[in-house]
Amino acid sequence: MSEKRTSADRSTQSARARLDTPGGGWRGFNIDVEAVGRVSESIARFLGTGKYLLIQTVVVIVWIILNVAAVGLQWDPYPFILLNLAFSTQAAYAAPLILLAQNRQENRDRVSLEEDRSRAEQTKADTEFLARELASLRLAVGEVATRDYLRRELDEIKSLLAAREDDEDPQPKR
Repeated sequence: MSEKRTSADRSTQSARARLDTPGGGWRGFNIDVEAVGRVSESIARFLGTGKYLLIQTVVVIVWIILNVAAVGLQWDPYPFILLNLAFSTQAAYAAPLILLAQNRQENRDRVSLEEDRSRAEQTKADTEFLARELASLRLAVGEVATRDYLRRELDEIKSLLAAREDDEDPQPKR
């Protein structure tokens, strides 16, 4: 009996073995992916502002001045190895954050594009339906007597009646 596994057992086991199926998370440590994404997007947005560039420029200038001019405070002498390490670390974190923000934006754009495409298809279908309805109404109106048609017919009948009266009454009334 142990050899007979149910389809639910097999699907659970195959889902665990698949690499594209997320696991249960780390033991006792759950990460809110959306919160991480929002924070990374806000950091990436800040990294692309003029305010950030100004702050970074001021920090670099102060760093260099303190390490060149203040002889007693030189924690990072001229080749500025520590400053270079700080920039490398910043770049190592900034690049993935920017990529993560771009991926999230791409996902939002894809959803928006799919919604726009669906809306456009629905609009096209509605337009085609209305065009067919309008064409059928034009055909139906073509078979219906219009005001001008009725007026012409009545004028013709009136003239026929007037001609008939003239034919029946050879003597004019005085």
